[in-house]
Amino acid sequence: MTAAADIESDAPARMDRRSVRNVAALFGAQAILSGQLLIHMTFGPLVGAMLAADPAWATAPISVMVVASALTAQPISLLMGRIGRRPGFMIGVLCGALGGGLGAYAIMVGSFPLFLGASLFLGVYQAHQNLFRFAATDTCSDALKPAAISWVLGGGLLAAFIGPAIGAGFKDALAPVPLAGAYAALIGLNLVGAIPLMLIDIPRPPRQREGGAQGRPLKEILADPVVRLALLCGMVTYSLMSLVMTAASTAVVGCGYGEAAASAVIGAHVFAMFAPSFFTGALIRRFGHGRVIGAGLALLAACGVVAATGIELERFFLALILLGLGWNFGFIGASSLLASAHRPEERGTIQGFNDFCVFGAVAVASLSSGALMHIFGWTAVNLAMAPLLSIAALALIWHATKMPEIRGAGTGRRKGGLSHQGLFGPRPISPVELVAFSVLNRPTLAKICCKMVSLRPLVGVVRVMRSTTWPSSMPKRLTSLTRPPSSKVTVTTV
Repeated sequence: MTAAADIESDAPARMDRRSVRNVAALFGAQAILSGQLLIHMTFGPLVGAMLAADPAWATAPISVMVVASALTAQPISLLMGRIGRRPGFMIGVLCGALGGGLGAYAIMVGSFPLFLGASLFLGVYQAHQNLFRFAATDTCSDALKPAAISWVLGGGLLAAFIGPAIGAGFKDALAPVPLAGAYAALIGLNLVGAIPLMLIDIPRPPRQREGGAQGRPLKEILADPVVRLALLCGMVTYSLMSLVMTAASTAVVGCGYGEAAASAVIGAHVFAMFAPSFFTGALIRRFGHGRVIGAGLALLAACGVVAATGIELERFFLALILLGLGWNFGFIGASSLLASAHRPEERGTIQGFNDFCVFGAVAVASLSSGALMHIFGWTAVNLAMAPLLSIAALALIWHATKMPEIRGAGTGRRKGGLSHQGLFGPRPISPVELVAFSVLNRPTLAKICCKMVSLRPLVGVVRVMRSTTWPSSMPKRLTSLTRPPSSKVTVTTV
């Protein structure tokens, strides 16, 4: 058994009952629990400015949370591989409640170090929450993993309303101490959010037996080009989103539009981040991981162009909406690609390492954003996206040229038509291509036609033509053209 290669192209088109239950439970948990991160990101800098001796340390609570999330991602993932998802997530909920309680106490006694400790606990919780998207894929077929990930992340859309509402409603609950009530409310939020997590039904990965199949070491997993591509694209999309979003509020206020305008811009951005999640999985299944990730990178580049060419309020809105859409397509595409590129017994190793890399990059981006904004300005922040976007785009293009050798990166197969499979997913072969290789049966002409109707040549079509004897008359229905586990390519006719 290989990693991503062993994907069944005939996987069921619907989730079974257990998978639906797990996705629904994780969606509910994401909607409820991720609100506490929005509360901390909103009030953390304000509390930092209030408690720290130097206002320059105001954003330190957010940095501590992000760094703690990155450093604990790998150990938490390995722990879940031993004790299972549900007990692991319960530990995360406990850390969230401890972070909220400690944060409220730190504000009441006026202790900045204690508040940093609360941020650390919230960062550990965040590391647990980041695994919700991978947990949703544990009981799904490979063809349905993109939909499972996108639906779970879609819970963040509800959290964008629940979190701010709780923060605004409870921030003065412990008056005259400001903001302490918002953190005390996190205790109850975690208790409520634990309920859907208790409903998940995800079996623990099988334990390794002597002489049995064992998971590959991390070095060998990282030798898989699909895994490396997923890691790179996930790091680039998330870190660039953090880079621009962190500086956006300061830029809007600095341009004289006020705090209300900055809040509206960030709200539009958050909506764009999560609203497409309800159909991103379907797009991945229809067009493949590569096209969706490529669309995400293109949207991030468009964000940089729009933001760097003007400071009108409309440009801020458009740029941040494009930023949210680009993050959604790029991050969900990279996450689902990674989820289909490893064995079940390897998930503790590679998923934790992935989140360590991704959120380590996010921490660096968030820390760099303030310095870039302060020294060089808003335009420089957006121009800084170009190098990383170029690296990710070149890597994606390189993998596209290696498409025939990367089996299983696509997610399914269209029914009722001739199609091919690869990194960029299933695509029906056009009538021009059908005429080229089935009537004229000329490889050179087929190559030319493929280049005319696609951005890349269908190398697999040419290989089929060279190795297949075609019938004298066209069949009534060509159902599929896929690459089975063997090196040969077969055509099924009905």
